[in-house]
Amino acid sequence: MKSYFSELFRGAWSLILGLKVTIKAMFSPIVTCQYPREKLEITPNYRGHIDLVKFADTGTHKCISCGSCMRECPSDCIVVEGEKREGVKGKVCVVFNLDFTKCSLCGACVEVCPTKTLDYSNDYELAGYERANFHFDLLKRVEERE
Repeated sequence: MKSYFSELFRGAWSLILGLKVTIKAMFSPIVTCQYPREKLEITPNYRGHIDLVKFADTGTHKCISCGSCMRECPSDCIVVEGEKREGVKGKVCVVFNLDFTKCSLCGACVEVCPTKTLDYSNDYELAGYERANFHFDLLKRVEERE
């Protein structure tokens, strides 16, 4: 009989301690972000995939199609092609593709760019069911950007 009440008391004490933790958490401030409805503020140090920078003075990128980013990339995920157009000094970039499935986010392409036209994107909601969703045409993205 004594062991019955002792076990009953231990069980009730355990229940009280558990409820104490639950009630304390219930009245503490909320730290969870309700993701689809709320968006987190992204830190400036966030390194997403690379993106072409749209400069305000020209309204477009300043890529000269030198190919240094393509040569420097250890993952071989960047394709840059340019062509010489009549009346334009230097090459004009016509193809700038990124295969983000291969990218290791090392940042070598951003560091080696002579015109500083490459930077990291702030996109953090990348999800998809196919690999084709992660093949980016960066020229098309810079044209679509406001």
